[in-house]
Amino acid sequence: MQSRAKAFGHAIHPILIVYPLGLLTTAVIFDILYLVTDRSGFTIAAAYTIAAGVIGGLVAAVFGLVDWLAIPAGTRAKRIGSLHGLGNVLVVVLFAVSWLLRVNAGDWNPSPVALVCSFAGVVLAGVTGWLGGELVERLGVGVDENAGLDAPSSLSRAPGTRGIGRPAPGAH
Repeated sequence: MQSRAKAFGHAIHPILIVYPLGLLTTAVIFDILYLVTDRSGFTIAAAYTIAAGVIGGLVAAVFGLVDWLAIPAGTRAKRIGSLHGLGNVLVVVLFAVSWLLRVNAGDWNPSPVALVCSFAGVVLAGVTGWLGGELVERLGVGVDENAGLDAPSSLSRAPGTRGIGRPAPGAH
């Protein structure tokens, strides 16, 4: 099943998810550094990276939803995609709550609840990331149906090969 939202021959959703995932993970690293050093600069850095990560997560979710809607109903891929998507919505909500608690503190210092939200969010993101990998790597969701080990560039119009050494239908 090919992705429905593509740019230059590649699915947009997996391109975009690296940004919020990296930003939200970095925010947790800044929180840990704050807890170890008690330096307030880390709390400000965490708050900004959470804000950017939440925005990026919402943008990536739009393209993920487009792809999920194209998955046939009643399939394992549809069920895993549902868990992946709903889990990621929860990740964004946890980080958004963490950010709101920091803003309301007035000094960006995270409360214990804000820290729990961020730490739980990054753990859940690991689980939902694995589910996304299962969709692509195991079930082939979003992968070009003509892909193969020797497939030509996705920017070319040449037909690819299906699997290892098996020509795609119509390819010679």
